Amino acid sequence: MEVNNVAKKILVACGTGVCTSTIAINKLKKALEEAGKLDRVSITQCKVVEVASKAPDYDLIICTTQISSSIKTPVINGLPFLTGVGMDKLIKEVLEKLEL
Repeated sequence: MEVNNVAKKILVACGTGVCTSTIAINKLKKALEEAGKLDRVSITQCKVVEVASKAPDYDLIICTTQISSSIKTPVINGLPFLTGVGMDKLIKEVLEKLEL
């Protein structure tokens, strides 16, 4: 049986592509590492205005702010990374959407 080692691509976006997306990425990396899945993903950060043009190249988008509903790539609200409320549910959703 062949194992699929292709990294899943995650795009993390916030208003400026700096502050809250950095916090979200750090918490996401820690959670994925604890789940033993960090080596199966690649994570990129961007501004929310860049999401529409970048989305087709990614398997999942995590956003700390609202984005256009026309985005076809699965989108997850990343606010739990900032508030700490609902983190377990959020990580479970990330793993499910990426089939990890």
